[in-house]
Amino acid sequence: MAQRTEPAGLKLRLAAAQRLKAVLAGEHFAPLGPTELADGRDRALANRLITTALRRQGQINAMLADLLEKGMPAKSGTFEAVLRLSLAQLVFLPDLGAHSALFLAVEAIKRDPKARHLSGLMNAVLRRAQANSARYGLMDEALLLPQTLALGWTAAYGPEAVLRFAEALVDGAPLDLTLRDEDADLVTALGGERLLADTVRLESRDRPVEALPGYDDGRWWVQDAASALPARLLGLPAGSAVLDLCAAPGGKTAQLIKAGYKVTALDSDGSRLERLNANMARLGYAPRVVEADAATFDPATPFDGVLLDAPCSATGTFRRHPEVLWSRSAGDIAGRVRLQRALLANAYRCLVPNGTLIYCVCSLEAAEGEDQVAWALDALPGLTLSPVKSAELPGLDGAVTPKGFVRTHPAITPGEGNAGMDGFFVARFRRTG
Repeated sequence: MAQRTEPAGLKLRLAAAQRLKAVLAGEHFAPLGPTELADGRDRALANRLITTALRRQGQINAMLADLLEKGMPAKSGTFEAVLRLSLAQLVFLPDLGAHSALFLAVEAIKRDPKARHLSGLMNAVLRRAQANSARYGLMDEALLLPQTLALGWTAAYGPEAVLRFAEALVDGAPLDLTLRDEDADLVTALGGERLLADTVRLESRDRPVEALPGYDDGRWWVQDAASALPARLLGLPAGSAVLDLCAAPGGKTAQLIKAGYKVTALDSDGSRLERLNANMARLGYAPRVVEADAATFDPATPFDGVLLDAPCSATGTFRRHPEVLWSRSAGDIAGRVRLQRALLANAYRCLVPNGTLIYCVCSLEAAEGEDQVAWALDALPGLTLSPVKSAELPGLDGAVTPKGFVRTHPAITPGEGNAGMDGFFVARFRRTG
């Protein structure tokens, strides 16, 4: 009996559906790699489908409400993920063709024992979507952002900024790199442009990160322009002892070593520390690495400086991780706030008198930023604010607030470029007692 030949494109559709299903269930999005799809073109297409479905999740939610009179079927396996991928293709990726969206969607759920009974529904829903694709393509961009977040961000950053947030969500993020050494020829070879200090931005690329010039030689590391700001603000003399709390995967650790500090990199996750160690080995850096709980770590000798990049809601990273917009609740943020306070209190205990503490989060929420500063100044005796001055971040005047915090977001443009940056909050403290 002849072996059955799978339709072209089905394998990547199945892989994309499994990954999207996991993300919709709460997992962190990671692009499909060579182990899931060996063919680079298939991999690129599958990741394009997934990211489009995630970036357009709010609009697709509205389509589903319009198309499914009885709502999403319960216990239906990959049905929802396949349907979202297909709607993303039909409405937002018309260059991929409508026929393949319908055909492969039905074929994909036929391969799923928990969804195959819904093949007729899948076909009917997608044919209705195809008939209404022009109308769906003109859906309000306000649907791109969850209403609760959009209202809070409008109050905090203004309506024009929030419009830019929606545009940034759809556009995604460019690739930012931090250079290990000054090297104009490398910038040219990368096809990038200087952004701020030692940050280089690649607006587009045609190959994986690992294949870019200088990767194997450890001449740069991936780091968003906003994420590169906190380490630059320590302002301590070379040779100072600095503790990098919650350090993995090591971008800020590398910056601190490059600045000439004696660095201890601490993280509680052994697997993430393996990644940090691999990154440091590639760069030729050798920090002291400690696996411990940042909330209880008790050093024998206190540090001149502590950099705490605290776990947070990560809402500021939505350009690269659009799933965070729909997976964060008020309860999640409240839990993060409690953890951040425990970490701040221990970071304070790890400091010498007159030591410097940098607190930062990749969050756009005041509860994790400005409100935490107010708490720390009230709860930790002898901790004072050391305001950041605009002159410390040339080209980013708009990111320094009147109180001396740093607040970046996708509507703030660094340097001469026209693309924004991640949402980050940074505060600098001094321990006087």
